[in-house]
Amino acid sequence: MENDNFTSLPATRLAPPAKTVRKSVKVKDVVAYVIIYLFLILVCFTCVFPFFWMITSSLKYAHEVNSFTLRIFPESPQWSNYAEVFRQSNNLFRGVLNTLIVEVATIPVCVFISGMSAFAFSKMELKHKDAHLMIQLSALMIPYACLMLPLYRAYNTLNLVDTLWPLILPSLFGGVSMMFFFVQYQRGIPSAIFEAAKVDGAGYMRQYCSIMIPLMGPAIAAQVIFMFVGTWNDYLAPSIYITSANVRTLQIMVRSLASDTSLPKPIAFAGAAVACLPLYVIYIAFQRFFIEGLAVGGVKG
Repeated sequence: MENDNFTSLPATRLAPPAKTVRKSVKVKDVVAYVIIYLFLILVCFTCVFPFFWMITSSLKYAHEVNSFTLRIFPESPQWSNYAEVFRQSNNLFRGVLNTLIVEVATIPVCVFISGMSAFAFSKMELKHKDAHLMIQLSALMIPYACLMLPLYRAYNTLNLVDTLWPLILPSLFGGVSMMFFFVQYQRGIPSAIFEAAKVDGAGYMRQYCSIMIPLMGPAIAAQVIFMFVGTWNDYLAPSIYITSANVRTLQIMVRSLASDTSLPKPIAFAGAAVACLPLYVIYIAFQRFFIEGLAVGGVKG
């Protein structure tokens, strides 16, 4: 009887010891983390080392930069190179001022119009608005090289070449990529808020200005940083439309420093560092808003 009961028990496969499973899983996790961290270190080195090399080279003597011997750190830091940048390049301040004029003239208008267009696509009751949105997004597929000649001829006909207007006018009509980002963000905001405002008699403009704009704070902060960096680093458009020294932007001035053979190389590196420094300061100061805007915009999209 006891033998029958013993043979009737179902055959079960013995599980491996718990310690072996934990050990194998732990080894896999460690290997994965090592690979990920090595990749991130490589990416960080690729991104940070050029900036680090630029800073150290801006503090060197001219013979150190021109030497064939690799020297990462300067013999004696020459902070006077930064003073020489502004002393020997009288137009650098003018380049910074012209760039700031373009920034101030374009960013507020572009953000307002792009957000208002996004509000129309996301909250207003329009026929075929998805089709209209796709038509707007199709403009992103047109290479800028195909537009350079028509735009130059148009600006030349209007006598706007060699002024700052060719850099300002395109942004006054909003940005397609910025509008698309705002559309994704606004679609995540409950429509009941705007329906209640409509019942209370608020029109679309009042809803956008009084309700939507305050709710879009993180998204606006992220796009402002994106646009500021893009305009600050823009070299192609100013090099096409601008030739006079008094209307050149910062990047054109920095390029002229690098191509000036009469200036020592450390001065050119110092000029490039001056051009990059505001971007790092802005990103560090507004990093929280930048990351929050991207994260919230991506999740709500």
